[in-house]
Amino acid sequence: MIYLIKRFCLKKILLSLVVLFAIFLVYVIPNRQSKTDNIKEELIYVNKVEKKNKIFLLDSNDYLASTDITTTKDKINELAKELIEGLIIDSNMQNKIPNGFKALIPANTQVLGITIENNLIKVNFNKELMNTNIKNEERIVEAIVYTLTSLDNINKVMILVEDKVLTTLPKSNITLPSTLDRSYGINKEYDINNTNNINKTTIYYLSKFNDNEYYVPVTKINNDNRSKIEIIIDELSSSNVYKTNLLSYLNSNTKILSVSDENDMLTIDFNNAIFNDINTKEILEEVIYTICLSINDNYDVKNIVFNVENEEIYKSVQKTIE
Repeated sequence: MIYLIKRFCLKKILLSLVVLFAIFLVYVIPNRQSKTDNIKEELIYVNKVEKKNKIFLLDSNDYLASTDITTTKDKINELAKELIEGLIIDSNMQNKIPNGFKALIPANTQVLGITIENNLIKVNFNKELMNTNIKNEERIVEAIVYTLTSLDNINKVMILVEDKVLTTLPKSNITLPSTLDRSYGINKEYDINNTNNINKTTIYYLSKFNDNEYYVPVTKINNDNRSKIEIIIDELSSSNVYKTNLLSYLNSNTKILSVSDENDMLTIDFNNAIFNDINTKEILEEVIYTICLSINDNYDVKNIVFNVENEEIYKSVQKTIE
């Protein structure tokens, strides 16, 4: 009997110990966790910051056109090389090219070196650069020049092929200046009657691929002796559609009343036909961009002012328009 009592008491004691241990776990373990909760754990993810930069690629209508491409480089030399790789067929940048556009520099073209001095960038390629057909030779040069001069503080380009300055295109025998800038032109169209008073004016039009709008520069080379701004406005207002799929939304009745080019500022006074809505005095964004981009390629100014019958309507810091 005594043995059974002892055994019963022992079970009670063991059960009590188990309950106490369970209570201990409930209170002690959460306290330990709460202490660790006060320790800050910070995970740092190092990612390349992606940005957008301008690049000039062939569109679906076979024009060199301005579009954006995602880039990751910050240093100007590295960024320039990244953009050039976007111009090369089958390069590692091809998956970043927007739909409706394509590169035109031959595959296997390599950049051997890039140097920048003041506002001049020198790019040395291997000989594959000119391994193309006669149609694309000059377009390759235009794409390189316009792409690189879209970078801040770059306005001149020197193209070298295996350490020699490219001054003649091998198939077409076109002579190139040793130093190129946007005055060289792009998507050139010729309408020349004689070799006197040749005028070269680059005009930007709109184009579309699916629902995406982008800008296409066309350089008109002719004997027109008017000022470049007169040519720009006349061309943009002459028709809603210029050739195939090139658009302008500038009203055909738009006229320039006066122009002033002083202190790095081009001021243009228009009649009220430039308004999209005369009551709100609004000018379409597409109209502003086609005019300002065209001015940027033809005038060395920092600011553009749109007046309408002597009232200032719009002012642009030129480099921000791109």
